[in-house]
Amino acid sequence: MDTVWKIAFGAGVGLAVVWLALIAALLLAGRRYERPGLREMLRLLPDLLRLLKRLAGDADLPRGVRVRLWLLLLYLAVPIDLIPDFIPVIGYADDAIIVALALRSVARRAGPQALHRHWPGTPAGLAAVLGAAGIRL
Repeated sequence: MDTVWKIAFGAGVGLAVVWLALIAALLLAGRRYERPGLREMLRLLPDLLRLLKRLAGDADLPRGVRVRLWLLLLYLAVPIDLIPDFIPVIGYADDAIIVALALRSVARRAGPQALHRHWPGTPAGLAAVLGAAGIRL
């Protein structure tokens, strides 16, 4: 029985270390590029969700891109986050960073024209999303 507790403790410590490393990687990735403020991105959320859904349903995009987008939508829909939302600032920042990284990946693979084609909002909103995705106009 003592061995079971040692294994459980080791697994718990290992998961905690991996979780902390993932948070650090997300925060470092978020600092690599200029991005709009969190408040601005939250205002764009309805248009951004429609964009993600439209991109995920676009049969012209490669399957890997669509799978990434569906996984992103699933992550956003599930109430469990890497960093809980009740933690001020970084609770919502992890979601914004993950969305920006996913959009950057999609734009690199499918091209920024796919974002232009499916964007449901204003041109200023699209410019903010492209900036968040690290795409220079």
